[in-house]
Amino acid sequence: MVLERFSDATRAWFDGAFAAATPAQLGAWEAIASGEHALVVAPTGSGKTLAAFLWSIDRLTATPPPEDPLHRTRVLYLSPLKALGVDVERNLRSPLVGIGHAADRTGAPAPDISVSVSTGDTPADERRASAR
Repeated sequence: MVLERFSDATRAWFDGAFAAATPAQLGAWEAIASGEHALVVAPTGSGKTLAAFLWSIDRLTATPPPEDPLHRTRVLYLSPLKALGVDVERNLRSPLVGIGHAADRTGAPAPDISVSVSTGDTPADERRASAR
């Protein structure tokens, strides 16, 4: 099963947070795990956002960041709408916190992942901080 390909902490968080993966998630994770491109077309509420990000979150926790700080942005999400970008940021925080707690319980290193949102309204000093 594709969930077995996630780290122990990610799997523990997911199993504690959800009864089961949705068909959209299983299909996406199978394609992503195989190194294929994936386009997830599914109804609202089917877990598309988590399908897209959980694999990335898991890989980020499993691999150290690059030595060069300028190469540490490893996942970039572009949103067509400011509100959608804000929703995605909010929805990313729950798995990050949950996986961190699961890592503590399993003795794995806690994820050191930061999330930021930048829009045309973001002040220049905040954009520079995100770039650093």
